[in-house]
Amino acid sequence: MLGPTAAVLLTFFVAPVGAALYQSLFSWDLLTPPRLVGLANYEVLARSGELLAVTLTTLRYSAMVVVGAVGLGLGLALLLARPGRFFAAARAAIFSAYVVSWVSVALLWMWLLDPDSGLVAGLLRWLGAPRMGFLTDPDSALATLAAVTVWKITGYAMILFVVGLQDIPPALREAAALDGAGPLARFWYLTLPMLRPTLAFVATTSLIISFQAFDVVRVMTQGGPVKATTLFVYAIYEQVFLDLRVGRASALTVIFLLVLVLLSALQLWAFRGHGGRR
Repeated sequence: MLGPTAAVLLTFFVAPVGAALYQSLFSWDLLTPPRLVGLANYEVLARSGELLAVTLTTLRYSAMVVVGAVGLGLGLALLLARPGRFFAAARAAIFSAYVVSWVSVALLWMWLLDPDSGLVAGLLRWLGAPRMGFLTDPDSALATLAAVTVWKITGYAMILFVVGLQDIPPALREAAALDGAGPLARFWYLTLPMLRPTLAFVATTSLIISFQAFDVVRVMTQGGPVKATTLFVYAIYEQVFLDLRVGRASALTVIFLLVLVLLSALQLWAFRGHGGRR
């Protein structure tokens, strides 16, 4: 019974990971024969500061995405988790952004954020604000990409929170209200603790989505300006397809895999610690 699943995992996960680990020990430019260099690729990445810079940039981006997606998703769920066609239509409209492709979302926001002809730029000019290069300023480019990502995945987080809210027995809310608990107290002492498993799941999956970001970077900024938006997956892409450094790209891939394993362990811990009663 496990044979088909094991075959898929072996073919599309274990074998590529093994190939990446093997290739990370070589220096190869796709044109000349591979040359064994051992751990030199990892040492070069560490000494050059590229690994640290990419990791810190990705962590900053992920922090903004996770906080934004969890906060907005929970807020919208609390606002729209009500019966009625209007609320159902509103939930569907917000969730629709999640099913749109990343490339389409990136192209849409590139047009909206264009400093000369974009809708956002026009609105800012109407309000008297100075001209802003959202994607060309190193200080704002990463936050802009994070905002676009939050806009796309907030609907996914909202639906999960709506499901979590529906799992809370109404009798508990009624009992808390009868005991004199106000809306804020009910949220803090009843709703939020009951949503801990959902919070852990949404936060972990949002973190993984943010670590895997590529399309939005490739379309909107190409890692710039001045490497301000070079995230992990895009750095791997640059190493292998632009610089023809397969060994270093493979080394980055192995490190990226280790990060994902740690994230998966965090998710497992969160469910064991808070979700065992569900």
